[in-house]
Order: sequence, then structure tokens, then C-alpha cells
Amino acid sequence: MKTLDDLLAEGVAGRRVLVRADLNVPFAKDQPGLITDDGRIRAVLPTIKALRDAGAAVIVMSHLGRPKGAPDPKYTLAPVATRLGELLDGPIVFAEDTVGPSAQQSVDALAGGQVLLLENLRFNAGETSKDDAERGAFADQLAAFAEAYVDDAFGAVHRKHASVFDVPARLPHFAGGLVLRELEVLDRLTTDPDRPYVVVLGGAKVSDKLAVIEALLPKVDRLLVGGGMCFTFLKAQGHGIGKSLLEDEMVDTCRDLLARGGDKIVLPTDVVAATAFAADADHEVVGVDAIPADRLGLDIGPTSVAAFAGALADAHTVFWNGPMGVFELAPFAAGTRGVAEAIMKVDGLTVVGGGDSAAAVRALGLDDDAFGHISTGGGASLEYLEGKSLPGIAALES
Repeated sequence: MKTLDDLLAEGVAGRRVLVRADLNVPFAKDQPGLITDDGRIRAVLPTIKALRDAGAAVIVMSHLGRPKGAPDPKYTLAPVATRLGELLDGPIVFAEDTVGPSAQQSVDALAGGQVLLLENLRFNAGETSKDDAERGAFADQLAAFAEAYVDDAFGAVHRKHASVFDVPARLPHFAGGLVLRELEVLDRLTTDPDRPYVVVLGGAKVSDKLAVIEALLPKVDRLLVGGGMCFTFLKAQGHGIGKSLLEDEMVDTCRDLLARGGDKIVLPTDVVAATAFAADADHEVVGVDAIPADRLGLDIGPTSVAAFAGALADAHTVFWNGPMGVFELAPFAAGTRGVAEAIMKVDGLTVVGGGDSAAAVRALGLDDDAFGHISTGGGASLEYLEGKSLPGIAALES
């Protein structure tokens, strides 16, 4: 796999370089255009700056959200362009389409040392099409803009999309520093990790994490399960879970995992049970064997936090993916905060597996630098740990 350093060594002054970034940032629900977490923008800055400062004409492309293959003002990258310019300490050019007249004119006028951001890739149906010809036609248009391609969008490498899979087949292609760092860290998790190796999983659904549980269970020393998914495991143990989130079709699967995992799998012993999914709902801490029928669990309780912290205390490798509760609502954030703080104290490699976990770190005001690595790709990280081939990585290796 050729790298950004290889491209820079060739010389890029005056050359157009197409950079696939992952600028799929979250926005405030009540304030359109207000970015609530710019972590993904910051993560790709070193690659963009390196190319810009070496004199390349840098053409950045990304998706945002899930528009239906046509322009949708709700998903414009215009606010991202503004923030990217602020972080780069200089104005950037923003094309108001992806491969249309605005993009073509902007590319034609782009000089070395300048940065251009194209509009949302998913405004074109060819980006996500399952039809190879349609996807390839869009890739042809993108590839025509540049002389080289850099993928630094680890959060998208598990997608067989035009900008990830097809464009690198049409241009000299290179892996950016972010992608290389992600792969290095994930390799450390899968190849002879320092022990004890503890994995912390949360989030809503067991079904979303089943494949990674199956892959990791034989490899880890402890698997701590919180979040909404823990209630399906608790149901499998025979507990009543009230109105808590349940995947009924996964109960037997969880029962089998518990039988195979034995003492490796650690579940909460208490939860914060509320009358409703709301910040102002009445709530109380109860044992998992005493969840009221009219309440739903929205966080793990303090005894569980202490037990999870104890299970993490001697760890030398930790992978965390998924919050322990509804951290967005203050009364139900203590579990995620407590477990995160325990991970921060670990003497060894600590990896936050992107997605909601990374969002929680920033939303709770925790220090990014206290973790060994915060991934930009939740889904991509999980699929890599599952042992799947990632289309974007395969394309870079070809």
C-alpha cells in the first residue's frame, strides 16, 4: 500500500490531488448548520495541510448524512466548508455541486496551495449505487479532476462506494496518515494484544454488535456489556426488564453467548430505571433483578460502574465501542462517564471505537488525549475487528 509520504516524495507542486475525507459531522437538531463535534474535520487536517503546504491543488470530497442521491439543502457541506477554512487558517473554495459546472469551474481555477471542497458526494446517485456501471461513471467524473488520489476517510472504507472503491482504480492511489494510524491501532487489537485485553461494548442493539462479539469473545479476557443491548442479555439470564429496550429474537443468541463466554462476559448488576425516555422523567437506581414493569433502563448503575472499573483496572489493552446509557440526557450520563474515566486510567493501549463513543467523549468534556486512540470510524472499526475485507482498504492495496 502506497502512502501519503510516498506521494509527497514524488512531488505534488502544481498537481491536482483528490482527497477522500470523512467530514460526516453531527449538527445541532435545533440549529441547522451548527456543527456539534468537528472531530472528523480535525482528524483529516494533517493530510490536507501536508498536501497544501507542498504546493498541491487539493480537492477534498466527502459525504454527509444519507440524502437520496439528489441535492438536499439539509445535507449541504457548506457549513463544513466554513469550519474547514477556519481550521486551515485560510479561505477555501466551495463547489456548489459535485461534478457539475460549479465543480468543474472551481477545479479549473484551482491553483497550487489552494483547497477546494466539493458538495456532498451523495447528492449523486452514482456514489452509493450497487450498479457497477453507474458507480463507475460517477467515478470517471471524479477521477478526471485530478492526477492522484488520497484516501484518508477511514470511516467510509467499509463502503463499496464510487469515491472509496472505484476512484482509486482510476488514479495513482495512496493511503493518508489517518487511515494508516487506524490500521496500525486495529492491528494491535487483533495481533497478540498486551493482556489483560478488555472490550467494553454498549449501544442499543445486540444485533449490531453480534458479529464483533463472536469474533472477539475467543480473544479477550473480559467483555463488559452495557447500554441498551445489555437488557437482551439480562432477559436471557431470566430477569424481568420492564419496558427496557429488547431484541426478543436475540434472546436465545445471548443465552448461547453467555454459556460460551462464562465469566468473561460481565453484565450490569444495577441500572437507572426511568418512567420515560426523557431528561425530566422520574428515575431510580434498582438491581437488575428488580426493574419495575412500568420503567425502562436508561443507564448502568453506580455498582455496575464500580464493577466495570474494577474489571478495567489491570487491563493493558482496551477497546470501547458504544455508550453505557443515554449520555445525551444528563440524568443518564453517569455510567458512560464513569466507565470512560476508568478507561482513561488504564496503563496501556486504549482505543475508542468511533461513533457514539467518540461523541460521548467530547460531549462529556473528557480529554481526548487521555485515550490512546479515538477512531473516526465506528462501523469500519467493527468490521475490521470482525475480520471482514474492507473495500476501501482493498482498493488501496491493489
